[in-house]
Amino acid sequence: MADTQREIERKYVTDRGPLPDLTGVAGVAAVRDEGVEHLDATYYDTADQRLAAARLTLRRRTGGRDAGWHLKLPVAPGVREEIHAPLSDEPPPALTALVRSRARELPLAPVVRLRTERDLRHLVDAEGALLAEASVDTVHAERLTGDGGTARWTEIEVELAPGGDPAFLDTVEERLREAGVRPADSPSKLARALADTGAEVPRAPAAGPPGTAGDHVLAYVREQVDALVDLDPGVRRDAEDAVHRMRVATRRLRSVFRSYGKVLDRRATEPLRAELKWLAGELGVDRDREVLTERLTGAFDGLPARLRTGPVRGRLHAWSDGRHAGARERLLDALDSDRYLALLASLDALAADPPLRPAAARKPEKVLAKAVRKDTRKVADRIGHALGLSPGPELDVALHEARKKAKRARYAAEAAVPALGERASRVAGNTKRLTKLLGEHQDAVMAREALLDIADAAQAAGESSFTWGLLYGREERGASAVEAQLPRRWAKIGPGTAL
Repeated sequence: MADTQREIERKYVTDRGPLPDLTGVAGVAAVRDEGVEHLDATYYDTADQRLAAARLTLRRRTGGRDAGWHLKLPVAPGVREEIHAPLSDEPPPALTALVRSRARELPLAPVVRLRTERDLRHLVDAEGALLAEASVDTVHAERLTGDGGTARWTEIEVELAPGGDPAFLDTVEERLREAGVRPADSPSKLARALADTGAEVPRAPAAGPPGTAGDHVLAYVREQVDALVDLDPGVRRDAEDAVHRMRVATRRLRSVFRSYGKVLDRRATEPLRAELKWLAGELGVDRDREVLTERLTGAFDGLPARLRTGPVRGRLHAWSDGRHAGARERLLDALDSDRYLALLASLDALAADPPLRPAAARKPEKVLAKAVRKDTRKVADRIGHALGLSPGPELDVALHEARKKAKRARYAAEAAVPALGERASRVAGNTKRLTKLLGEHQDAVMAREALLDIADAAQAAGESSFTWGLLYGREERGASAVEAQLPRRWAKIGPGTAL
């Protein structure tokens, strides 16, 4: 079983020996000597060091108080999620799964060994509570690949105590700087070990300012591909909002491939759109249930107690649990599949060698603006069609289709913002507001379908279906309210979708 903690730390270069006196730091009542630890860590990576390139570290460490396997995922500069697993001979599957989107089909093998002598101090407050750990680390690095190589250095590391205020590290740093200590250039011991032993870590080429229409579209595509890969560990760990954000990245890619068919050849992008649709479907299996459950729970909780007849809370949980069963396993199976890895490889290949069409070489202003205008005209056509329909299933479908077109126009406009500036930003904002309005309608439609299923199950079990009928009526009125607002809201939003 793996456990996770947030690691917030800073590293400093020192050649002055012992740790500077930190007793004068605001809030520090005492600096406790915790003795010397001897740590022995072996870092694992692919042969071409894909984890290091993404600033991920996977290590097996003995010695100290947290011996075992550690996987560190970057969150922000100086902040990482550290996931622990018990000591074993081989990298544990619970951790290797979290780097699969990076490692892909390549095996993980030892690349660097670090032996560290850590002279540790605890900075505590007046009540004896831990504020931070500060240590002087004497490191011996040995590269285990290629021609090998060794390096030695000494550094100071200051790690914030769990739940501590990051501002405290600023206070400690002021004192260290006064003592002549400077921040380290390398973000981690592994990064320095690789650099100092001559290892070549692959880096993404620095992108220059976008110039052509193709440059702008590809920048957006690469941003979304990076999002897919970056979010993979969070989805596997069921981190908050990770599934939703990854699903949005798939939608953005599908949309931009369709919207900018004059820039990227659709003969190459259409197969990818199909696979991205598959992935979005797998991500949505449980996400839609989760959203509906939250919506219905909120509606149920808002009812007076006398209107809740029968075991309604239990019935709602039974409905939700029945749809949740197996959904998580299905999603993880999809992420572990050859099909998913093949999709990531295909997206990488497209980004590296894009199937550009002649319009890609042109100036972005005209090419991107034309694509956005085309998408917004489709939105207007769909809304115009919907406004001519009477309430009912046909209108529900028409508004859902209008919503999908509005999302596509929004993402096309987002991709165009760096080139078109405020004009595209305005379109993106207005289409976002339109999709939110139409989303309220679609949520009400889906909620009514769920409520019918729940009411049928309740009746079959001999329970009252009164509460479910009451909620159905409220959802029906909510959808009708959106339909009544739409002409007025579209009159306001519609002109703002023109580029």
